[in-house]
Amino acid sequence: MPERIAFLTGRLAEPSLRRVLDALADKSFEADVRQLGINVAGLLTSDMIRRRMPRAEADRIIVPGRCRGDLDALSRHYGVPVLRGPDDLKDLPAYLGHGARTPDLSGYDIRIFAEIVDAPALDIAQILARAQRYRDAGADVIDVGCLPDTPFPHLSETVRALRDSGFVVSVDSMNSAELLAGARAGADYLLSLNEQTLWVADEVEATPVLVPTGDGGLASLLRAMERLDLAARPYLADPILDPPLLGFTESIARYRELRRRRPEVEMLLGVGNVSELLDADTAGVNALLAAIAAELSIHNVLTTQVSAHARRAVHELDAARRLVHRARLDASLARDIDPRLLALHERHPFPYQPEEIAQTAAAVRDPSYRIEVSAAGLHLYNRDGLKSAHDPFTLFAQLSLGTDTGHAFYLGVELARAQIAWQLGKRYVQDQELRWGCASDTPAEDLESQAAPGATRLETGTRP
Repeated sequence: MPERIAFLTGRLAEPSLRRVLDALADKSFEADVRQLGINVAGLLTSDMIRRRMPRAEADRIIVPGRCRGDLDALSRHYGVPVLRGPDDLKDLPAYLGHGARTPDLSGYDIRIFAEIVDAPALDIAQILARAQRYRDAGADVIDVGCLPDTPFPHLSETVRALRDSGFVVSVDSMNSAELLAGARAGADYLLSLNEQTLWVADEVEATPVLVPTGDGGLASLLRAMERLDLAARPYLADPILDPPLLGFTESIARYRELRRRRPEVEMLLGVGNVSELLDADTAGVNALLAAIAAELSIHNVLTTQVSAHARRAVHELDAARRLVHRARLDASLARDIDPRLLALHERHPFPYQPEEIAQTAAAVRDPSYRIEVSAAGLHLYNRDGLKSAHDPFTLFAQLSLGTDTGHAFYLGVELARAQIAWQLGKRYVQDQELRWGCASDTPAEDLESQAAPGATRLETGTRP
């Protein structure tokens, strides 16, 4: 017997909802459209739903995406799951698993090292707080960065405090004494040793990250690797990624050559020289570098968050490593999988044509203003008609709000959001903040409305 799903809606959205459901080719469920006697479905509250729908008579209930009622309370009341649908009806087929699958992004095989570059200038409480933020963003290893010619008297205590708090720790220094102190305090990794400082590895058990000497190039790194291979010591090899226009392309070739010569070796890619030293949004930069790491089977990436424009680097790399891992498992292109790295622009920003918006506007009979965005611009309508423009000031001049300053403020905020969405090519939903992918935190309730519980789940990838 097919599943019965009750779709709650209002008067204005009911015709569109029925058209979307009728167009679904796979009738794997019975749809029961419940129009609850309100014009705007997004204004439904939990109490209104309980009053206007006494019984469920369904296996699952889908409320409009813009409805912000207490769904757990409704689920208990009706005895069946009550779920929040997508914000836009045109996204309903994908939400239900028709024409699109929701990919499983829990898997990845790249470990993120997040460096606290100014650790000597911070006290232990500050370092622990920074480490927790990095871990929450997706970091697997907290890299304690030392500074040249800067005392770090609490280095050992810092490493022990991080380890006691459950962090995996690396110590990053050019000073051999600091590397020794960090390793003896319990650090898991040491960044970085070269063929001239390999003696440090003989003194401690921490896993070293090997780099070339200043002018030794790949040959220097290979010699250091051979010495640790003879000692049967594990290590990570890092040929060093150079900044754009200062050897970047050649450094990529070094990683490729090392992978060709040593297909089995574990490598580390430090991306800060690119993300920090290029005037470009870091989401795309980190996505590309994660793809390079995936192609070269590099399972460790080191990043920093020093420059203000790179302050979401850990979040971005976490999204990027899941994206490329999913694409490789599916043997697919790394697109139409996860939108979080599309921070400025979206693939499908404008779901409705101006003609469709005009059709909806013609059915409105109340004074409340609705705002929508299409490729043609901004659209504002209520019972008095539809107005369209590119500039919110043009629309505002056509309104008669009198002394209603609250309504004026509300429309000003919403029209400003709509203009930004139109200018950048982003999805606009009235009464909601614009979504910026992993460039900003997304409220939990918005994450819930983006989920697609009816979609087909893919198999889970592996974690390191």
